[in-house]
Amino acid sequence: MIGKPITGRSFGGCVHYVVNKQDAKIIASEGVRMQNASTITHDFNLQRKMRPELGKAVGHLVLSWSKEDLTKLTNQIMVERAKEYMDKIGIRNTQFVIVRHHDREHPHLHVIYNRVDNNGNTITDKNNFAKNVKACKEITLKYGYHLGEGKDQVNRQALKGTEKTRYELFDIIKATLKQSTDWKQLEAKLHKQGIGIAYKFRSGSTEVQGISFEKGDIKMKGSAIDRSLSYAGINTQLKVNRQMQQQQEIRRPDSLSLADQLREAIRQHGQADQLHLPIHGKGILETLLEPQFVAGPPDPMGDADIARRKRKKHEAEHSQSQGISR
Repeated sequence: MIGKPITGRSFGGCVHYVVNKQDAKIIASEGVRMQNASTITHDFNLQRKMRPELGKAVGHLVLSWSKEDLTKLTNQIMVERAKEYMDKIGIRNTQFVIVRHHDREHPHLHVIYNRVDNNGNTITDKNNFAKNVKACKEITLKYGYHLGEGKDQVNRQALKGTEKTRYELFDIIKATLKQSTDWKQLEAKLHKQGIGIAYKFRSGSTEVQGISFEKGDIKMKGSAIDRSLSYAGINTQLKVNRQMQQQQEIRRPDSLSLADQLREAIRQHGQADQLHLPIHGKGILETLLEPQFVAGPPDPMGDADIARRKRKKHEAEHSQSQGISR
């Protein structure tokens, strides 16, 4: 199960989209009349007047399950899960309507609720992202729903609007990050693809606190695109990339291959040409076969024979010197 919390300004637009969708079915409600989209909108707007200064009074949730969970979900069960989710993230004592849609392969529903509760208090949307993730994970594990395999499994073709842009940013940034080892490099490569980076600094200092990405008129926090794309997450990945690159570049000086030895010989030969050293018309192959490049034949006597001969010679010289002294 995954959730998507949204806040907006117009109950009319949101209600008409959700309720009048083809094959949409209202499966639960509270505090609003259910005749049609207009009466629902009227009742939401009536209550929001208790908090006229609240611009974004519209609360909108999209709750989705994997298609593998379809057999586990009746309308009643989906209503129960939606109410449990709302309670976990702090949506209580307010008007709402729950509508199930059938326009996708996976089961999903929409919840429209009033951020002005029945007592005229504002239902906060602070930390909605973190609360959403926590609630979805708890419900998924509690009821044994299918665990998604990340953004790679999302059908990009079905996405629209801001959500489509979010996934486009995710795909581009992730791919570019794999090819970068520092921030300057990452910025340059993203700039070529029409994506800008904006840093958020701690007040009165140069310490980076957060990061956002810009594409056209849309600006999104890195953590809102994906938790791995926060400033700290990207910084960690860049360090890992640098370490991997350094390890690949480390070469032992005594491990030159035959090909590298030949290249070095050719390089030296080229330097000789540049210094006008006499080559006597020899070609590269002849030069490579010269003694400085080719080891001489092994001594048939070996090191042991050489040592024995030296020892005998030393003994003979010693005996001769003793005879002379006598």
